[in-house]
Amino acid sequence: MTQVSTESLSPIWEKYFHAIDDGETILLTKNDVPVAEIRPVDPQGRKLRPRGLAAGEFELPEDFDDPLPDDILKLFTLE
Repeated sequence: MTQVSTESLSPIWEKYFHAIDDGETILLTKNDVPVAEIRPVDPQGRKLRPRGLAAGEFELPEDFDDPLPDDILKLFTLE
């Protein structure tokens, strides 16, 4: 990940950083096509979810890792 300080950017960005500080998300576009999003970072950081959060709520079937049947695999091809 590239890290850039706001001070090193052009002053034209200042109003956008104020909006981000206020919780707004900025969508960057190129030729009206979205290419990136700048949004506030959670100040507390992301916390990992605890392991076993859904323990005992479901079981994986024995055939979970088995290859998919041909009729289903065909649905994923561009023929």
